[in-house]
Amino acid sequence: MKVLAVITARGGSKGIPNKNIKKLGGKPLIAYTAEIAKKSQVITDLIVSTDDEKIAKICKSLGVEVPFIRPRELAKDKTPHLPVIRHALKFMENKNKIKYDYVVTLQPTSPFRTPADIDKAVLLIHREKADSCVSLVKIPSTFHPIKIKRLQGNKVFPYCLEEPEGIKKQEFPDAYRRSSTVYVSRRDVIINKNSFFGENIVGFETPFERFIDIDNMNDWVEAERKLKTLKSLIFKF
Repeated sequence: MKVLAVITARGGSKGIPNKNIKKLGGKPLIAYTAEIAKKSQVITDLIVSTDDEKIAKICKSLGVEVPFIRPRELAKDKTPHLPVIRHALKFMENKNKIKYDYVVTLQPTSPFRTPADIDKAVLLIHREKADSCVSLVKIPSTFHPIKIKRLQGNKVFPYCLEEPEGIKKQEFPDAYRRSSTVYVSRRDVIINKNSFFGENIVGFETPFERFIDIDNMNDWVEAERKLKTLKSLIFKF
């Protein structure tokens, strides 16, 4: 398999200025993703897609290739991942004169992944011949979709699931959300179907203890807390 891994790191963060290079536990946030990705057994090429020279410099010091500075039009607040990954994939295929099988997308804002998470995702999509593979985390009962409501005027309705009266949280059906730990997409789905996920999506569960998607300072504080806990459990981050 030929597997391209792309760490996506835009420079213009508003919620937390310079978020991707802000130090968490003494090192830049993006370093957690770079160091883990370098330990993967299945990644063929690892690069960073960024529009920011400071991020590029730090990533190069970490031993990660930064083959281009991302075009400004692909680094806006609302730019989705698909055009960013298409750009990186086409650039690297042209540069290396090869065609990749899969693209792994890694976001620095979810730093507590392991090499096994990455390898498991790639092997799963390959084995199942799927269009994409996503990491998932189980939703705690406090935020379970069965408890989410829709307010229409002053009338309350279920948002998506009926909540039977008297149901206990132990009886809630399992519900998951994408954890942002790792995404793997089939190359042909990205290029030929112009889709990030495609139709045939497989997934696997990652522990809630390692789940974080840093967007604001409250998330950052939670990331610092989780980092201390994970280190106490002998995780090497």
